[in-house]
Amino acid sequence: MSKKKLQGIVVSDKMQKTVVVLVERIKEHPKYKRRYKIHKKYKAHDEAKEYKVGDKVVIEETAPISKDKHFKVIGKVK
Repeated sequence: MSKKKLQGIVVSDKMQKTVVVLVERIKEHPKYKRRYKIHKKYKAHDEAKEYKVGDKVVIEETAPISKDKHFKVIGKVK
């Protein structure tokens, strides 16, 4: 099974080795066909603490690192 890759913006870097990434998706209503935005926050592993608030990053699904951390940061988007 392929690993899920998501793109989002870092909204918090206050934890040790962890950043919170806000991922925005566009979804379409099944009946009314109107598109709307969905926001979800993911905690991602950042070993070197190199990503700061406002950085646009790519995160990848991984084996569980902690209770609610199942992603790791792959890199920055230019």
